[in-house]
Amino acid sequence: MTRDVGRRGGLDEQAVLLVAGLADLAVTTLGSAVVAVRGLLRRSDAAELAAQAEQDLAARGRLVLDRYAAVPPAHLEVLARHALARKTAADD
Repeated sequence: MTRDVGRRGGLDEQAVLLVAGLADLAVTTLGSAVVAVRGLLRRSDAAELAAQAEQDLAARGRLVLDRYAAVPPAHLEVLARHALARKTAADD
């Protein structure tokens, strides 16, 4: 195999190698997850672990939604509130 990326065959070859590498990574990760799940199912406190995992996932989901779904206040609205606060403070 040549490492010439400038040719069409080189780009196709590189794409195939990347996809194969990603597939291998996915299979390896899935295999590790299956082994971990089997180990968890053998534990006597599996129900408690599942409840904790559910709480952790809900907390992570809440954090993600708070981080990405919250709309910051409009810049002009913030400036207007500051101006109103200054005017109110000056009038007192």
